[in-house]
Amino acid sequence: MTLEPTPMTSSTELEALRGLAFSKGHGTGNDFVLVSDPEGTTEISASAVAALCDRHIGIGADGLIRAVPSALITEGQQLLASNPAAQWFMDYRNGDGSISEMCGNGVRVFVHFLTVQGLVELAVGQSLTIGTRAGVREVVRTATGYAVDMGAWSFIAPDEADAKGMDAMVTAHGLDVARPALSVSMGNPHTVVALAENKELEALELFTAPGVDPVPVAGTNVEFVVPAEPLVHDGVGHISMRVFERGVGETQSCGTGACAAATAIRYWAGDGAPDHWSVKVPGGVVAVKFFAVPGDSEHVELSGPAVIVASGTIA
Repeated sequence: MTLEPTPMTSSTELEALRGLAFSKGHGTGNDFVLVSDPEGTTEISASAVAALCDRHIGIGADGLIRAVPSALITEGQQLLASNPAAQWFMDYRNGDGSISEMCGNGVRVFVHFLTVQGLVELAVGQSLTIGTRAGVREVVRTATGYAVDMGAWSFIAPDEADAKGMDAMVTAHGLDVARPALSVSMGNPHTVVALAENKELEALELFTAPGVDPVPVAGTNVEFVVPAEPLVHDGVGHISMRVFERGVGETQSCGTGACAAATAIRYWAGDGAPDHWSVKVPGGVVAVKFFAVPGDSEHVELSGPAVIVASGTIA
């Protein structure tokens, strides 16, 4: 499989990448171009990332992940000082070329890519520590995919969240009026809106970014969520979600967004809400679990599949 540059793809964007090996992978439809860079010598500009991720003139993806040894990237070197096991760093870029702190589906696909490339060995039940711009993440290989300790969650505006259970108003095409929302950090920012029924979720037109007021300083991803009726079945909370990702647009899935959505619905549900959640997204289903960590805030685990669908070379 090769990618032939077209007249729409400028030489300044992709010419320097000729001969570069890549893979294409996804986690519940959230898809990525993946590049192995064990020597830390592959430079991919923001414009080249955008060209590669373009679904018309490039390979097509929600983002690009470069696998680079932590010792060969500044952010990774900082993590190694206190986390020497984090030998590999997930250098993640959004589809528009902008840098992103974290991607929950991307972490699973990244680790699967490392195993497929033979860069690490990871049997079912074993774990791997990796570096990201949101800190280190522990990933366990399961029988059906990977489970990631996403770290501690937090409110972006804790005073507002504690006082009113919301901190913003969100507008979007397909919604008749602005809706209250709650902003949650999973290492990257999310703003969660609860909708009453699936009809509202289906009616959304997410061709343009929803309006968020006030918008978090670094921007935000926006999740629209419908709780199931009943919400809890056999001890598991069930929700459905669509997401507009910052720097990308609507995606088939968002791992950190699923965690943020479950966090917000669990918070709104109050005492007795479960720790286990099933989150349905357009690309499939992921599982979210909340668990206590001694000496730290509550953590969130995300689990789901990871698939490599193709490999090739940029021609």
